[in-house]
Amino acid sequence: MLIPALRRVGQSLVVLVAAFTVAYLLLAALPGDAVLARYGNPDLGLTPEQIEEIRAAYGVDRPLVLRYLDAAAGFLHGDLGYSVQSGAAVSDLLAANLPATLTLASLGLVLAVFLAVTIAFTATYGGWEWIRRGFRALPPLFVSLPVFWVGIVLIQIFSFELRWIPAIGAGPAASLVLPVLTLAIPIAAPLAQVLMRSIDDVRARPFVQVVRARGASASWVLWRNVVRNALLPTLTMAGLLFGELVGGAVVTETVFGRNGIGQITAQAVANRDTPVLLAVVVISTVTFVAINLVVDLLYPVLDPRLRTRGSAPARRKELAR
Repeated sequence: MLIPALRRVGQSLVVLVAAFTVAYLLLAALPGDAVLARYGNPDLGLTPEQIEEIRAAYGVDRPLVLRYLDAAAGFLHGDLGYSVQSGAAVSDLLAANLPATLTLASLGLVLAVFLAVTIAFTATYGGWEWIRRGFRALPPLFVSLPVFWVGIVLIQIFSFELRWIPAIGAGPAASLVLPVLTLAIPIAAPLAQVLMRSIDDVRARPFVQVVRARGASASWVLWRNVVRNALLPTLTMAGLLFGELVGGAVVTETVFGRNGIGQITAQAVANRDTPVLLAVVVISTVTFVAINLVVDLLYPVLDPRLRTRGSAPARRKELAR
């Protein structure tokens, strides 16, 4: 069990290095110069010599390989560089905006899991056939809805029509309701689909029929046999969807005008602020890889068969089929 875990950690480190390298090269290949775009405006009154000094201060006049190595060394030591647009340390910008995004993403994930479980269990164990069919139709509908469109519709309904939540000037708790709901609905759809399929598959397996034949109650079969086995593919999907959760949080913050990583990312894109963009990509990648690493390490805990044979990633692929 220890060897597969160490192997998975090593794979995660390789993914992080590859993601950092690709992101850096792609940002470096963008046309134009962020420093010139910011300081080359004649209205600022800077001389060519002063602009070159600024370029030297940001290191953009150095060869690409040296810039890459400096950036990699800086990230390893916690130095994320400085924003070209504002001049502030990128680490300070992230520290000021990351908590708001983490709060939104965490609440969105919790609500998405709750919605997915509710939809899946109602679609499977609902009392009437029409209710089960109706809930089974919800995930395909939810997954087709763009995040920004969901946010706009929710604002129109709850802020302008019903006037339950003010569009401007809402309290800290009230201002989170619509963004969290906007983020959770598209994420809940694939989770519910996988969970429904897993429950149907587990219920049809022979060992469940054997447990029922021995006289076990329906609740015992559900919670001790069906749910435990059906959660494994859902756990895999939850880890894979975290990347979409981060992207959805960026769009949601932009739609609702919330401060967070989404706002500084949109500003960095508009101003070609590559240090900020690189830091956002790396932070998102680290979070995504960490979540999936935790999911892989949890598999042997939830499935005893993995403690003696196979590996978590291989089992994840098998369960996701």
